Amino acid sequence: MGVLRYLIRVENVFLVVMVMATFLCTTSCVDKTKETKDKIALNQAMEKVVKTPPKKKVSEAFKKYWYAGDAEITSYKLEQARYGEMREGNAVLIFVTEPFLKNKQVKADGKNPDNIAVLKLNSTKNYLTGIYPYSIMSSSFYPVHDNQHALKVSFSAQEWCGQVYAQLNNREAFEITSHSYFENEADQNLKLEKGILENELWNKIRIDPDNLPVGELKIIPSFEHIRLLHKDLKPYSASVSLNLKNEMQVYQITYPELERTLTINFTSAFPHTIESWSESYKSGFGSKAKTLTTKATKIKTLKTPYWKQNSNNNLALRDSLGL
Repeated sequence: MGVLRYLIRVENVFLVVMVMATFLCTTSCVDKTKETKDKIALNQAMEKVVKTPPKKKVSEAFKKYWYAGDAEITSYKLEQARYGEMREGNAVLIFVTEPFLKNKQVKADGKNPDNIAVLKLNSTKNYLTGIYPYSIMSSSFYPVHDNQHALKVSFSAQEWCGQVYAQLNNREAFEITSHSYFENEADQNLKLEKGILENELWNKIRIDPDNLPVGELKIIPSFEHIRLLHKDLKPYSASVSLNLKNEMQVYQITYPELERTLTINFTSAFPHTIESWSESYKSGFGSKAKTLTTKATKIKTLKTPYWKQNSNNNLALRDSLGL
């Protein structure tokens, strides 16, 4: 009996030792796993910081033109394809520099070390489709130092059937919110991997056209095209070229899947003004849809602080723009 009790005690001690060893091993493995995950997270965070390219130098000519306290307003005669027919209207491009709050993703009201200098583009279109009008506006906020994608893009369309709105915020990914009166689009929230935005390319033309992306690329098309033609908001394959023609630069983007080509004509010399553009795509419904070409041709450019010119006495300025 004494021997038996001894063996039982020895066995219990052995079991205790085994349990403690297993616990310590498991705890050690968990600690090592957590440590590994922490290291991976830290490395990924560091990679994100490293991947942000350094700021590009802004030329003296750029500073003199864009920091004179004015906006650049250019009016265009618009021939717009919509519902399988051509419509007459007008378009306006308003470029202006301003400080941008990265966290709130809005224009900064005051000086702040975290402000980002952006070249903002507000693009508007107005035209009639039969009895009812269309009013369209797109905005893109692009860093003047040309070292990252647009910080924000927004789009809205108003007509008598309803309203459509979409907004992209550049954070860790592209965060997109979209609202529509169409049942299949309704309210949407999605994230996309960062990539080239068609909306930002208009800003890049004005900042550094020599750095425009060319070749076989993936591009997120303009919010206007995506929403008005009810396409999926995603990157599409595109063939992109930049060529010189009669002292004008011709930037062309062709999307085979969308059967769409956008051509932007701008001056080679600074400040690289956009003189005209065209956009060919199928317009209309079903089998009756046909390829039509929207065209915008420059009327007049003004450099002026338009936000101060909101009196009835300033209405004559619209006449000078041909609006």
